Amino acid sequence: MLSRAAATVGGMTITDEDCLPETLAFNEHFEAAAASRPARGQVPSPAVLALLRRNRLGGDTPPVRLPHGRDRVVEGGVKVRVFVPDHADGVYLHIHGGGWAFGSADGQDERLWRLAEQARLAVVSVEYRLAPEHPFPAGPDDCEAAARWLVKHAAAEFGTERLLIGGESAGAHLSVVTLLRLRDRHGITGAFRAAHLLFGPYDLSMTPSQRSFGSRQLLSNTDAIRGSYELFTPGMGQEQRRAPEVSPLFANLTRLPPARIVVGTEDPLLDDSLFLAQRWQAAGAPVQLGVVAGAMHGFTLFPLTITERELRRERDFLAAA
Repeated sequence: MLSRAAATVGGMTITDEDCLPETLAFNEHFEAAAASRPARGQVPSPAVLALLRRNRLGGDTPPVRLPHGRDRVVEGGVKVRVFVPDHADGVYLHIHGGGWAFGSADGQDERLWRLAEQARLAVVSVEYRLAPEHPFPAGPDDCEAAARWLVKHAAAEFGTERLLIGGESAGAHLSVVTLLRLRDRHGITGAFRAAHLLFGPYDLSMTPSQRSFGSRQLLSNTDAIRGSYELFTPGMGQEQRRAPEVSPLFANLTRLPPARIVVGTEDPLLDDSLFLAQRWQAAGAPVQLGVVAGAMHGFTLFPLTITERELRRERDFLAAA
């Protein structure tokens, strides 16, 4: 086993090997507790979906709402939650995860407020419409509208035109889709200086790692991913889900900003990040790829050493971009 904090294996840099015992022990504990959690290996029932929406992502209690957040409605009727520190050097458009079917803009107030203060960023989190009530393209439409609003109004609203974008899981997917829509529909390139993409799905026809992960009861697995796609893109077949507007891995990725792409080695979406990083760089933009040893999908939701490290890396990347 590699003993360094970061090591290169087969050309891929794997970080946080020194934390592997803690990380793997947490994964085992999480799997052991699977019987007490809502089933994620199938399309959720209305009751399970309601429970997942009520509770914090990855947890069994409601999220904490901080008074620092302000709920607003911007152009197009899109709801956002805004965190503004005393001084903002930029604006981060944040898009939450949750399989396009749960999660919320107020689901990570503590993390987003800490990011706002430490990176000196105004954070605008999008309350996009959720599947199955609002399937594709409703969520992407809302994220696109919020991004266009920032492009037009960030200077007046926050005193800066330095824009950044990113999110986790489904939010990472929607971040890339939003950048592509800005470029292809509105001719907007360069407005967003960087993208921060945590463990996203970029091929909704399913990459090899998605298909082969199996039924391990971590935060996500093969059946849970397939169920999320059925909710988000009902009625679509595999070929339809390969369309670039649905699966950005198949899109033309030229004229996109520098990116930081992060995934864990125990994530069924591992291939998605590896493949996207390769294509992003080949299209001409700088890429930082982080592969975290032993980390499962959604690991930043949990109190782990690798979480604190990753949130620090995220802050440093966004502050410097």
